[in-house]
Amino acid sequence: MNWWLYFTPFIAAAMGWLLVYAALKMLFHPRNPEKIAGICFQGMMPKRQRELAAKIGRLSAALLSFSEIEEKITNPANVKKIMPQAEEHIDNFLRVKLVKSMPVVGMFVGDKTINNLKSLFVAELEQLFPEIMKNYMGRLQEDLNIEEIVTHKIAAIDPAAIESAFLEMMKKELTLTKLMGALLGFIIGWLQLVIILLAR
Repeated sequence: MNWWLYFTPFIAAAMGWLLVYAALKMLFHPRNPEKIAGICFQGMMPKRQRELAAKIGRLSAALLSFSEIEEKITNPANVKKIMPQAEEHIDNFLRVKLVKSMPVVGMFVGDKTINNLKSLFVAELEQLFPEIMKNYMGRLQEDLNIEEIVTHKIAAIDPAAIESAFLEMMKKELTLTKLMGALLGFIIGWLQLVIILLAR
């Protein structure tokens, strides 16, 4: 009996590893279309990048709800969170900027008047802000095409960057896949060896 037959499981394991490795490489390579024996080859990811970008763009547009964003921004609880900062700016305006630009006003306006004015301005702003944001979100929805922006951005990404990110993110899973390919190859090779030995 030929002694090299006992290497069949190990050769099959190596083939399984290489087949999985080649399949993974084919996801990204060749990056540009190349003709081999009259047949055009290109990595699946670069070939379908624009198509994938369009689908992700559509999905992003479907997931991003302007009405939900508007609801969050104009929610009274969220508006109240920004009021302390607005109050601080109004206070600075009344005490510093207004007095600088109109010194005469500073002579007649005391703390009590400033505090009253500040309270009025803050209350008015609290009511006005949701309306301003509703109008702004309406215009933003008309001007901002999420699907087009996302599609363009993804289509413009360098395939090498996509490959690098994919390999980094899926490092453990890809190694496990290669090992599974090697294990499957080893099992098939072992079965072949058993069949050959039994057939003799």
